[in-house]
Amino acid sequence: MGAVTTTSHVSFRNAASSTSSPPRSDGDTPGYPQGSPQGSPPPPPQVALSGAERAVIAAAEHALLDDRRTLTRDELAALAALPDGAVMALASLAHQVRLAWCGPEVEIEGILSAKTGGCPEDCHFCSQSSRFDTPVKATPFLDRHEVLAAARETADLGASEFCIVLAVRGPDERTIQRILELVPLIHDETGLNVAVSAGILTEDQARRLAEGGVHRYNHNVETARSYFPSIVSTHSWDERAETCRLVKAHGMELCCGALINVGESDDQRVELLAQLQELDPTEVPINFLNPRPGTPLGDRPILGAWDAIRWIALFRLALPSVILRYAGGREVTLRDLQAIGMTAGINALIVGNYLTTLGRSADEDFQMLEDLRMPIGALTAAI
Repeated sequence: MGAVTTTSHVSFRNAASSTSSPPRSDGDTPGYPQGSPQGSPPPPPQVALSGAERAVIAAAEHALLDDRRTLTRDELAALAALPDGAVMALASLAHQVRLAWCGPEVEIEGILSAKTGGCPEDCHFCSQSSRFDTPVKATPFLDRHEVLAAARETADLGASEFCIVLAVRGPDERTIQRILELVPLIHDETGLNVAVSAGILTEDQARRLAEGGVHRYNHNVETARSYFPSIVSTHSWDERAETCRLVKAHGMELCCGALINVGESDDQRVELLAQLQELDPTEVPINFLNPRPGTPLGDRPILGAWDAIRWIALFRLALPSVILRYAGGREVTLRDLQAIGMTAGINALIVGNYLTTLGRSADEDFQMLEDLRMPIGALTAAI
């Protein structure tokens, strides 16, 4: 459960699917653009927006940049319904909103899978579930030296945040003790802020982690409440949301993200945006499904890059003050359009490799930021 990435090679010891090729997207079929359903005609060419369509965007601009208020669910639904020709206008507005509400800095984070595989939950997208026959096999909690080595590697990249990720439903007492041992060691040795992703928490566990120095806690709700039972049956959306509330109540920053393209509708994506507004996280990682062999969603087509840009922009327009982070699946989904995502509202990156898939090199990401004239800096909740 939770975050899905790592900057260290150590967690790839049993991740046999790391180099497996993702399923072809529908758009890889000759003659069909990215994201077009196979066997159906391609979408119509983009055309200039009508006056009414431009007015929807102008109203959102006035609300976000002049009135400095968040958009309502109805306003977000109207933006989501705009045609493909509006995507770059949405992206441009989202970039201005990001600059106005958050500033120009980009936060860099590294995430380590400290305990991989063997998770008892049945999240249909996750190759770490023990319920599915995937190449990812269970490994024990890494030892102190391995975790510290990964943290030093992350610090050497210029990151400001390091997240310890555990494939568990929730932490037992031994796991809590290990986390509480590691957090001050990592911070004292590297200066990094330490985040944790360890599943569902009790109130006492949330309190102890906060008192132990955990800066940010990751617990993704993944998708809209109405769709969640379609992809997870072993726990509920409300259980995840309650952990999110406990995190905030005990003073940790909340990192609560989404996984796009697990079968949800556009209306359900708008529903998710409204629910994230209510949860009020500091950080929202955007993951795009990179289908994993052996999982129930393993044959699902990859989202089209143009749709991904649309939804990145809509996440920023819905959540103007959050740290909006590129996370898993961006390489296979956006491909050569990753820089456009950075100018559509993204202001944070996870660099390095992912939990069961390979990311692109950190050097490529840093070159992208240099080309875009985006400075690197630590971020926190925007005021």
